[in-house]
Amino acid sequence: MRWWDIESVLALEYELFPEDAWSPGMFWSELAHARGPAATRRYVVAATGDGRIAGYAGLAAAGGLGDVQTIAAARDHWGTGLGSRLLTDLLQHATAFECEEVLLEVRVDNPRAQKLYERFGFEPVGFRRGYYQPGNVDALVMRLSMQDERRPPKQGTETHG
Repeated sequence: MRWWDIESVLALEYELFPEDAWSPGMFWSELAHARGPAATRRYVVAATGDGRIAGYAGLAAAGGLGDVQTIAAARDHWGTGLGSRLLTDLLQHATAFECEEVLLEVRVDNPRAQKLYERFGFEPVGFRRGYYQPGNVDALVMRLSMQDERRPPKQGTETHG
């Protein structure tokens, strides 16, 4: 993801997460840590053939721990494997960042996303009550050991950073 993707990413963000969408400043802040030799972030977009943003994802890494910050696919791309490709990209970069484990939070009312993470070997480890605001929706915290043999093999992706 680059600065010129932010406007399109925000449009998708507001469509998919109207109550708890990230602000432009949140994306700008994350991208500030995504370039150069000291980068601690990986942000990627997936675009259609005509250049429309179909999905995006982000990972933060520090001290051997990765955290999936965000992952989203446009509704017309649900069920196409785009979410899996985005997550695969993040996990490949978690390996490059030398992460021993990766954590994430997912809304308790989002079984589609939970199933995606389970397929990759993420396991529930707890809850964060009222994590998603202003709706006061709980988050399920999930963890993946990067040593886990159940993770799907690396796949080719159609994403770019």
